[in-house]
Amino acid sequence: MKTDICIIGGGIVGLATAYQILKKHPLKKIIVLEKESSLAKHQTGHNSGVLHSGIYYKPGSLKASNCRLGKKAMEVFCREQDIEHELCGKVIVALSEEELPRMEKIFQRGQENGVNCEIISRERLLEIEPHAAGVQAIHVPECGIVNYKQVCLRLGEIIQEKDGLVLLGEGASRIESSTNEVIIHTRTESIHASYLINCAGLHSDRITQMGGNRAPAKIIPFKGEYYELTEDAKHLCKNLIYPVPDPQFPFLGVHFTRMIDGSVECGPNAVLAFGREAYGKFDLNLKDLLESIFYPGFQKMAIKHWRMGWGEMWRSYNKGAFVKALRRLIPEIESKHIYSVPAGIRAQAVSPDGAMVDDFLIQENSRVINVCNAPSPAATASLTIGATIVENLAARF
Repeated sequence: MKTDICIIGGGIVGLATAYQILKKHPLKKIIVLEKESSLAKHQTGHNSGVLHSGIYYKPGSLKASNCRLGKKAMEVFCREQDIEHELCGKVIVALSEEELPRMEKIFQRGQENGVNCEIISRERLLEIEPHAAGVQAIHVPECGIVNYKQVCLRLGEIIQEKDGLVLLGEGASRIESSTNEVIIHTRTESIHASYLINCAGLHSDRITQMGGNRAPAKIIPFKGEYYELTEDAKHLCKNLIYPVPDPQFPFLGVHFTRMIDGSVECGPNAVLAFGREAYGKFDLNLKDLLESIFYPGFQKMAIKHWRMGWGEMWRSYNKGAFVKALRRLIPEIESKHIYSVPAGIRAQAVSPDGAMVDDFLIQENSRVINVCNAPSPAATASLTIGATIVENLAARF
């Protein structure tokens, strides 16, 4: 099979990239390879469904710029394609006077990034979220919710309507590169492409190496375990309630999220997954696990943050500890109000020095573009990430 561009990965970043290429260059031939039997099977399919505003991210970073533009593009796409979404707003609550300086810093970032946000009093917070704790909060009315899996299914349909090819159940097993083309071998096909775009998410570092490049960081899988509020407890959270995050970690902490279907999720924690696709509490992929724990970057990270890691593990195996964390945000929560739902796994890029890569990381050469790290808010920013990749490719066409 011959094509102009082959994209590995049928998650939202890969599909958004294919969509943007065909939008700008409708005559180009595109093949999207997805090793699973359906699209959006991993990170995108386990996404919390938040349309992020960009308030957290360092001004000038790829995360900040892509999130702001990507959110607007995603809203337009959802309106045009009749995909259900809602700008419901969220609150980021400071739970003590000690957290106020960190909250103020987040607010200043929001102001610099052009986010519609304001610092509100305890009284105003209770008008928005009557059951929330907090001494003050940031209100972000433009934050929203959407079903990203539905977005992916529609993107896949549009790609095929524009004569692109989406191959399911076809993962890359070997990649060969030459001066003229890249050959991607799957279980049943050999695809000869002028260019390759790696959007493999949880396996992006492996595909990078398979393509003959050195991955700048290794993917360490972190499992995020969630609970859902029971029907009689949904009233405790109207929309989105977040804590002030710890600046040392690229995780936002345990929070409450109303989903587009009306359910309310609470979580996640962040524990080392025992495999890149080991979603169950006792699932294990020994090869993946050994690769993680013997990676020097992970060992350095673990030594530095062992206390935080132990706390996350404790909450994973102790529901009472999880409830205690949730009560910090909504004091009325009890164990009977929550039940467990399927976990998600985050592809966290960790550099050899033990640093958790927090920004988008894209590596490229003459024929291959590797999206090496696309953490949250990648789903929100996906259409803009795709447009950026199109710009990089256009000069080579």
